[in-house]
Amino acid sequence: MCRPLVNRWVVAAALPILTTLALPVAAETGKIRVILDTDANNELDDQHAIAYLLFNGDVFDVEGITVNRTQSGGDVTQHLAEARRVVRLCGVEGRVPVLRGADQSFQEISASLDRPDFDGAPAVQFIIERARAADRRPLVLLPIGKLTNIALALRKEPAIIPRVRIVWLGSNYPEPGEYNQVNDEPALNYILETGVQFEIALVRYGKPSGTDAVRASLADIQRRMPGSGPRVQPAVAGRHGGEFTCFGDYSVSLFQHIELHGDPPSRALFDMAAVAIVKNPAWATAVRLPAPILDQGRWVDRPDNPRSIVVWENFDRAAILGDLYDRVQHYQLVPAGSR
Repeated sequence: MCRPLVNRWVVAAALPILTTLALPVAAETGKIRVILDTDANNELDDQHAIAYLLFNGDVFDVEGITVNRTQSGGDVTQHLAEARRVVRLCGVEGRVPVLRGADQSFQEISASLDRPDFDGAPAVQFIIERARAADRRPLVLLPIGKLTNIALALRKEPAIIPRVRIVWLGSNYPEPGEYNQVNDEPALNYILETGVQFEIALVRYGKPSGTDAVRASLADIQRRMPGSGPRVQPAVAGRHGGEFTCFGDYSVSLFQHIELHGDPPSRALFDMAAVAIVKNPAWATAVRLPAPILDQGRWVDRPDNPRSIVVWENFDRAAILGDLYDRVQHYQLVPAGSR
């Protein structure tokens, strides 16, 4: 029976924290295999997440970047173009594949998964292929937009479930709403009902416990980012006009062309924070709890559910932003032929 959210933290506190998630990157296992899934043309945090991931080539084996469409930023081709723009600006064009994913929703696409040309097929098939690769390391799927591509891959090929770890940037849990969540709630519910390892880097708008607190001010971006990252030629046309030869300069442009909030004026780098805690889990707190479910957009606790998930909260803003600024200056790019 589904029950309203009652004493959620009492239940969660009684459950063990994931011991494997409380440690830094383990040298014994090598680099972390990752596919990043993004709605890159939405705001500006996706672009910083992509760059940060690509500038940590000593930590991550970036097997690919897949894209999807959410409500803002145009159709999926525009999200694809923005992801490719950032990859070029990071100096790794040709090293990291960028694949088109879902334009529609999980429910709209699910019935056509047997067709070779279903919506999102290139991204979904790529996720399945890489999850089935002969590699002892698990594949981290890092969706920082809606969960459509990931849910479709699990539905099309359930055999990959034990081979992947999903770390999703989304949700105001236990409160309702949040942009990535509402863009495809059935995809989230589908994943919650599988046995896949599933973790949520919480957003929690306006609260200090979520990724919303990992905010970069315009003043800091203008001070720390210009000229940062590898120089690329030819110059890359930006989303808002202009031409750029490094990601740092593009970062400044993105901040200059978006609405900022607060004092000082700032913007949350939600997605980049999710990448950061995969790199170093000590930069947030992990709590394991029985997997809840969404019912008409509201979270419902299921304290007797044997299937559990992990939620991440209390992000170390100073450490995460400090590492971003360090990495854009002292980047280590994904090597050629890393796959």
